[in-house]
Amino acid sequence: MNEYLQLLSNKEFQIIVSFIVSIVVTVTAIPVIINISKLKDLMAEIELRSSHEELTPTLGGVAIFAATLISYFIWDNPNEGHEIHLAVAALIILFFLGIKDDILILSPKKKLFIQIAASLLLITFGDLRISTFFGLFNIHHIPYIISIAFTLFIIIAIINAINLLDGIDGLAGTVGFVASAIFAYLFYSLGLFALATLALSLAGSLVGFLRFNWSTKNKIFMGDTGSMILGFLLAFFAVKYIVYNSSYVYDPRLVKDAPILTIIILLLPLFDTLRMFIIRISTGVSPFKGDRKHLHHVLIDNGFSHFWATMILIAFNLSVLALYTIIRHEYSNHEVLFGLLVTFLIYCYTAYLLSRNIDTNTVDRLKYTKIDKVKRLQLVEEKKNTNLSSNQPPITE
Repeated sequence: MNEYLQLLSNKEFQIIVSFIVSIVVTVTAIPVIINISKLKDLMAEIELRSSHEELTPTLGGVAIFAATLISYFIWDNPNEGHEIHLAVAALIILFFLGIKDDILILSPKKKLFIQIAASLLLITFGDLRISTFFGLFNIHHIPYIISIAFTLFIIIAIINAINLLDGIDGLAGTVGFVASAIFAYLFYSLGLFALATLALSLAGSLVGFLRFNWSTKNKIFMGDTGSMILGFLLAFFAVKYIVYNSSYVYDPRLVKDAPILTIIILLLPLFDTLRMFIIRISTGVSPFKGDRKHLHHVLIDNGFSHFWATMILIAFNLSVLALYTIIRHEYSNHEVLFGLLVTFLIYCYTAYLLSRNIDTNTVDRLKYTKIDKVKRLQLVEEKKNTNLSSNQPPITE
């Protein structure tokens, strides 16, 4: 009995069990969500810039949200602190925002306003602020008001970067899994077991989600619900890791390159968002107007499958991370930052070369644009009837 209680109180055991429970909850919940979505026609709109050609349920974020919190809260986490309570409160706000947006569609301004309110809840009440640049640009201390504004900008940027990255099957989920697993390891190595459990719970929910996001028969998207939940939690982990390491001078366990490491962990969504904003602003287009110029769309339009496009981009992110772990002690933060700038320019030039011969206007998706709900239901019925007629045996005299 004592051995059993000791096992239950073992932090490593709790973290692993939370990961497994999160997978199980997601895999169990998603088929139910798919059935309800089909019955109520809660499906993703098919537009010119879409990378899917089938009506697909879009409430996968509900399973991610439920699995992450259920698997985290099965344990008592005495060292979790007030910040995690506030993060969960903000997460609930974003969950309902995402649900409403997935079902009714909200304007970008309304979504941004609620994202700011949820983020400020964590920043102000939890006093979770990036108050130092770790000597970057010779800045060591950031004034209080500026630190709030800067931290808010970081959180909102990451939330929307993940949302913009969610354009093809598996990409946002895989990026989220890799990033949350890395943050789980970093928090565990610092003895922050509650954060490690939360991060690996998120990773587990994404494993379960990807099982269906990759599926051809029972596909589901995470929707804005999932992308906002994922983006906010990754932003929370990133800011928390940077803030915790800000006293690296006094603690040998901490690192002075926490901001750089965080940027590299989230390199792909940050590079993608920065590139798209530069392109749109330079051409006089609103930076919030969607298009098919993202690198993942460019890869798809060059003939790569969703799987291989995702693997190529993930391999790029992991390669940069692996290289950095090898050279991180040999170069200063300023030198690495310059290296990241060069990497970004190479990333942009590669995207330019791949997109030169692509005319997205010729992509055969125009027939799906602005299809209302009644018409979409008719298309589903027509497809069912076509499939039934094709499966009938030929009539012989």
